[in-house]
Amino acid sequence: MSTPPAQDPLSRERAHLGSSRAALRAMREDVENLDITDVTANWVNAAVLQHQIDERIKALADLSHTPLFFGRLDYLHAPGADKAEGAEGERFYIGRRHVHDAEGDPMVIDWRAPVSQPFYRASKKDPMDVGLRRRFGYTGGDLTAYEDEHLSDPSEAAATSKLLQQEIERPRVGPMRDIVATIQPEQDEIVRSGLAGSVCVQGGPGTGKTAVGLHRVAYLLYAHRERLARTGTLVIGPNKSFLHYIEQVLPALGELEVKQATVDDLVAHVEVRGTDDATAAVVKGDARMAEVLRRAVRSHVTLPTEGVVVVRGSRRWRVPAYELETIVGELLDRDIRYGAAREALPQRIAHAVLVQMERSGEAPDDRVQDAVARNTAVKAAVKAIWPPVDPAKLVLRLLTDADFLAVHADGILDEDEQKEILWSKPVRSVKAARWSPADAVLIDEATDLVQRTHSLGHVVLDEAQDLSPMQYRAVGRRCTTGSATVLGDLAQGTTPWATRSWDEALAHLGKGEAVIEELTAGFRVPTDVITYASRLLPHIAPGLTPVASVRENPGFFEVRPTTADEQVVDACEELLRNEGSVGLIAADARIPALTEALTAAGLTYLGPGEETTAQTRLTLVPASLAKGLEYDYVVLDEPRAVVDGEPDERTGLRRLYVALTRAVSGLTVTHAAPLPQQLG
Repeated sequence: MSTPPAQDPLSRERAHLGSSRAALRAMREDVENLDITDVTANWVNAAVLQHQIDERIKALADLSHTPLFFGRLDYLHAPGADKAEGAEGERFYIGRRHVHDAEGDPMVIDWRAPVSQPFYRASKKDPMDVGLRRRFGYTGGDLTAYEDEHLSDPSEAAATSKLLQQEIERPRVGPMRDIVATIQPEQDEIVRSGLAGSVCVQGGPGTGKTAVGLHRVAYLLYAHRERLARTGTLVIGPNKSFLHYIEQVLPALGELEVKQATVDDLVAHVEVRGTDDATAAVVKGDARMAEVLRRAVRSHVTLPTEGVVVVRGSRRWRVPAYELETIVGELLDRDIRYGAAREALPQRIAHAVLVQMERSGEAPDDRVQDAVARNTAVKAAVKAIWPPVDPAKLVLRLLTDADFLAVHADGILDEDEQKEILWSKPVRSVKAARWSPADAVLIDEATDLVQRTHSLGHVVLDEAQDLSPMQYRAVGRRCTTGSATVLGDLAQGTTPWATRSWDEALAHLGKGEAVIEELTAGFRVPTDVITYASRLLPHIAPGLTPVASVRENPGFFEVRPTTADEQVVDACEELLRNEGSVGLIAADARIPALTEALTAAGLTYLGPGEETTAQTRLTLVPASLAKGLEYDYVVLDEPRAVVDGEPDERTGLRRLYVALTRAVSGLTVTHAAPLPQQLG
């Protein structure tokens, strides 16, 4: 006998999905129908309120291809009830955002709410008062399956969730997706860590560290929305392609206000038009440069040799040189920023004048002190003692004036290091200079020495292993009063100054107290692929734990000798017969030849960061831009060329490790030249 549709669990769940979508539409309509005509005092308030309403409307959008809820929790007891009373528990649907009905009763609970936490952490050993955990499977936006775990039933053996595996392995077309339906307990612990503390996540390929960082931002905005609305949040990625790839994750979770940038964006005080060789870049990126800059900035202060005479009416007030010297010495000893001290100096001089006035029987107030501070003689003295400093001009002088550099780098940089960073040709002005990315970071450091950099409430720093110490300092300045989430993999460091240890990196960031977490369970990269790539670990990062793939599907893996570029194209065409995206990754020097081969074969393709579509699923990726990206299938062309494209073998092997680990479902390695011996 067939079950009546009304009693069919899948039909009931679909009905709840339909009701929830209708409730979400009603919530959106309620906001759209708000009339603010008579509730604001002026047009400024009206504009601010209208912007907030518009953002709320965007956040309540019902994305038809995105499941509104992905799980259900049936609690054994009502929250807060005495379990001995046997009070029946509640049922909660867990989704990307909160949805309530016309009476205000919840139909979907936000995944970040405390009541949702057991969906990610409950287990047979610790059911967290959950009797049933149900996962839902979707095709497009349609609910098509469900899967139950009876956590309180000791007779039911724990089993791997098939729906969970399917969601992890679902083909990828378009930008990066959120992972709210598949967050694992060890990931959830990091996601829900508090705002006050900083966290560093070491994670190999496919462990979900980027997703964890983005979901932590979403969680913090949920738990501390008012505070972070005031102080701001920022996601920092390695390049524009990476940021474009991840940019839809937070909006899909209803978070529209998080800014994204690269480190180069943060320090864009000057136009970058030049480059450094590796040796010069390493010296400029060394943390010792911070002390060289500090000395150079403070060298502009000149101790006074004569006093200041202030004329007010018929009276003359004189602050002698020795008193001025004391004031200047106190400001230097306080080690406050150069600009702040310069602003304080006229007030300190004016205060010395007011003391003399009071001793003579006058009763000056704050207005008199401000007037004295603006006195022509005081302003002239301040200009002579504590002149203004232009950070870019200061750095330009350090890089072009050997004597100036030698004085301030004495005992810090040796002669060879000084010669490495000195420019060979003189430059007339700041605008004419061909600044490198490392120079821009030096200017940012000098700018902060003059005037404090604005601090945000929380910063996420992804692919952090590639930053120099000076770049870490630049990021740290953006969260001096806030916290940070640092994400990276030491084995994927591909710059000459790549991070050697997270303790050292966190010290440069100013977050030495951060907790270091390690993710070793691989959810993205297939077992055979990560096992092959891990052959490189003893040569590139001996101390790291290899990633252990938890995928039941071993994936597709093949090493294929070739003799022509046309065979590489053939490998791409074979993989395009499968569903999902395909990435052709090659050494940067090989890109022109492969471009020609793809064009000759009539294969359309995209560049890294461009959004794949159902019509165009192939992306041609230079190895230097592959970091952080992922594709269902990857063709890796000429591993030897990837290694040889870097300045040294260790960096080349790290670049190869990155390229080998971009595949979610399958990898084909093509090569005409012999493979690197480290691959065996």
